[in-house]
Amino acid sequence: MQPICRSILALSLAAATLLPSAVRAAEGYTDTPMQPDGKWHVHDPARPIPQVITPGATFSQMAGAPSDAVVLFDGKDFSKWKGEKGDVQWKIEDGYMETTKSGRIRTKDEFGDFQLHIEWATPAAVSGNGQGRGNNGVNIFGRYEIQVLDSYNNPTYADGQASAIYGQKPPLVNASRPPGEWQTYDIIWEAPLWDENKKLVKKAYVTVLHNGVVVHHRQELYGNTPYRALGNYDSPQPPKGYIELYEHGNPVRFRNIWIRPLGEYDKPAPAAN
Repeated sequence: MQPICRSILALSLAAATLLPSAVRAAEGYTDTPMQPDGKWHVHDPARPIPQVITPGATFSQMAGAPSDAVVLFDGKDFSKWKGEKGDVQWKIEDGYMETTKSGRIRTKDEFGDFQLHIEWATPAAVSGNGQGRGNNGVNIFGRYEIQVLDSYNNPTYADGQASAIYGQKPPLVNASRPPGEWQTYDIIWEAPLWDENKKLVKKAYVTVLHNGVVVHHRQELYGNTPYRALGNYDSPQPPKGYIELYEHGNPVRFRNIWIRPLGEYDKPAPAAN
């Protein structure tokens, strides 16, 4: 190998080594509270962006719900949901629901620990950038958000991209598909618990698979997930709550939503004899 070639190779290797920590978001905030680890602000633009990967060519889309699951949306009606002011005003078309700038929706039933499957898609025609592109969220108990966003070639703060625990933890990798394509979340949720004296005895934990790729592995939450603020467990909550889907003015579609209650708070009813 010629000396000049060795120099080029060395520079290339050095650049490759530095790349993950050198990539920065195009938007974010530095006037927000510090995370508990003392390294990053909430929505810190300097926080390294997760590595982009390509999910497998085949994954579970429109997968049939297990026999013990509660089907929350099968593409036909909103019988399991309610809107902010009564009936849901989102539209149903071709087996999916789509936001209509008419407010958030939430499940009528409440759940404790669970396994949730949900499929979603942002518009194929890209409009906006950063947090203004396909923004929505799976909001557990109305307090703990797994971000929905078009994060395909769309820089934003790391703890606000698709599948992030909003304002707390970026996903391990960015497994986003291109705009317009259907994507999946599989969320395993462990609810926080308080005792009879309103003392926190167990924090919340979540495992998330995005398009079949593990992006959070039993990750502990700092508390709720507010915008530009640090979450906490200061307010004791019931062990069960609803599932909410946001409305941020971006047209986002959802389909094939089902949930399997887990744990002592949501044991399935015994089978009929």
